[in-house]
Amino acid sequence: MVRHQTLVVRIFATLLGFGVLTSGGIFHHKKYENPIGKDTRQPDKVLFDKAVVDIEHGRFEVARITLNTLINTYDQSEYLAKAKLAIADSWFREGGLHGMAEAEAEYKDFELFYPTMPEAAEAQNRVCMIHYKQMDKPDRDAAQALRAEDECRALLVQYPNSKYVTEAQQRLREIQEALGEGEMRVGTFYHAKGSNPAAANRLSRLVDQYPLYSRADEALWELGDSYSRMGNRFRKQAGDAYTRIVRDYPLSSFTEEAKRKLQDMEMPVPQADPAAYARMKYELDHRTRLSVKNRGLDLMRRGPDVHNAAKSGAPAMANLRPTVPVSVPVLVEQNPGFNGDVSAQTISTTQSTDLDNKPDARTNPPAAATGTTPSSATVPDANQTPNERLAQLPSNHTLSDKERKRLEKKYKDQQKKNAKKQPATTTPQPAAAPTTPTTPPPSASSNQ
Repeated sequence: MVRHQTLVVRIFATLLGFGVLTSGGIFHHKKYENPIGKDTRQPDKVLFDKAVVDIEHGRFEVARITLNTLINTYDQSEYLAKAKLAIADSWFREGGLHGMAEAEAEYKDFELFYPTMPEAAEAQNRVCMIHYKQMDKPDRDAAQALRAEDECRALLVQYPNSKYVTEAQQRLREIQEALGEGEMRVGTFYHAKGSNPAAANRLSRLVDQYPLYSRADEALWELGDSYSRMGNRFRKQAGDAYTRIVRDYPLSSFTEEAKRKLQDMEMPVPQADPAAYARMKYELDHRTRLSVKNRGLDLMRRGPDVHNAAKSGAPAMANLRPTVPVSVPVLVEQNPGFNGDVSAQTISTTQSTDLDNKPDARTNPPAAATGTTPSSATVPDANQTPNERLAQLPSNHTLSDKERKRLEKKYKDQQKKNAKKQPATTTPQPAAAPTTPTTPPPSASSNQ
């Protein structure tokens, strides 16, 4: 027991002596003591790490205050761009309409200030996701779907080499699937109603804009049927719709019926496109199948059902433009405008012109018609009939029923006043015979 205690004391003394030697400077080189770098990290990094922890734990407001402190205090920090992106991510994680709007604004600012950074593509991808998450069902407002389509296209155009390209392409196919479903429902409604021009207009726009739509073959079938109902004048358009079904959608359930339609119309039946056959075969093999549970939950889902969206093919990169139905006649301009050339030349002050030789026509107004004055033409006469009064009005003036009745009443009252002024019975008086002048009798003074 004593031996063990002695051994422990010796070991402890040896370790104590080794520590004294190292701390005394025999084996230790004393360095410059940096108060910032000693046993700690840079303050901007500390602030950024603290904000990241707050975002992960849902303390978004606290994280944004910390990140703003970092941006305002250390304007030359290498974490400046990351801090600005983290503020946008905090709004994105917070969610809600207000949070999504703030996140979109922050992501747009990040792209504006740091367009060459790799995180700029991530910011644009998040903007696309913001509108994608707010999409409504196909039978409702499509404003968010259209915005999501534009933002995803912007990602593919501005950042073609980004790692988010594949994800953005698939999301764009799903967005266009929802937009195509909305157009399909409208076109089917018009087709069932019998409004064939409106149905043909909607369906033709759908199949031209979104050929990857899962029900494009059905849309072409209804398109051809709508043209067939409109008469022989649209026989070519109906044949083109059936031809596209056979050529571009060879595995469709409408292919055989489309072939019979072309044979009845005595039109050539095309061969199936090999590329279209391979694409359709791939889509049918990789199409997502919804379970009974997911179908029941679809009624409670806000967004559209896009499980039938295409998994391959290039999505449409052009906007959906409204078109005019083919049944609307095209107006031809009868009197086209002036298409010639207009030339001008400068006249020197020494040359005499019509402006110098002839007076201005406005200083000599045309004389009034004989027997009338400008004011007399507008003074109404109560003895005139309503038709005569109407004839004196300008050609572009129309009388209402109230004004016409008032005019007729005024004319009748004037006729009654004129009748009262005349005697009750008037008999023609014979003309008086002309009287000859008689000489007066001689006066008495003359006889005398």
